[in-house]
Amino acid sequence: MEMAVCGGARLTEETLKGEGRLLVVDDDPKIRRLLQSQLTQRGYTVEAVGTGSEAIWSIEAQPPDLVLLDLSLPGMDGIGVCKSIREWSKVAVILLTANGSVDSKIAALDSGADDYLTKPFHLGELLARIRTVMRRAQIASPEQAITVLKAGEIEVNTALRQVRRDDVEIHLTRIEFDLLAELARHVERVLTYDHLLQTVWGPAADDIHSVHVHISNLRRKLEQGPGSPRRIIAVAGVGYRLRG
Repeated sequence: MEMAVCGGARLTEETLKGEGRLLVVDDDPKIRRLLQSQLTQRGYTVEAVGTGSEAIWSIEAQPPDLVLLDLSLPGMDGIGVCKSIREWSKVAVILLTANGSVDSKIAALDSGADDYLTKPFHLGELLARIRTVMRRAQIASPEQAITVLKAGEIEVNTALRQVRRDDVEIHLTRIEFDLLAELARHVERVLTYDHLLQTVWGPAADDIHSVHVHISNLRRKLEQGPGSPRRIIAVAGVGYRLRG
């Protein structure tokens, strides 16, 4: 399986170093052992379980820094597990799915996942996404913590990481919040795909499709139904802007 094989470009020792506690949730024991071995070699402390109920119990008992959660699990699937976790925990979650369709990705993000990765995947990409999501999960630095950003009826509180529309809170994933906050810092300005990728995902990010998927999901949460005015405007071939 390609997902845990280091093919192509060689990873340097510096790139391979990681830090933090990970929980791997997959019903395939071979994949669990493989990921646990590979990630442990990269410096992470890794626990691995095979069911959703075991995952929930483990997170309650000793919250990890990040959960790698397979979508296809016996009993409660990854979507159900993620929704359950989100009722009481903000732990970072990357959903692993064999279904690369846009609908599947939107369902993953709607469940509360911070990111998704389509199987099969390269170990290097998994490591990069783990680092990026864990960085986003850290408390924002003081220079980034501007209190409240406003765009029309939408308020973005960067200190509390809360979004409200007409004083009603809108629940966003970490990526959705970071995208909206960046757009809100530059209301009515067009932010290019590259700018959003590098600001939200990191300097090495180049997957423009991820921007489109997350913006689509964000629009559905911000807009009040069919016929309501678009809050996030697409500028074809360039990027997006947030209306004031």
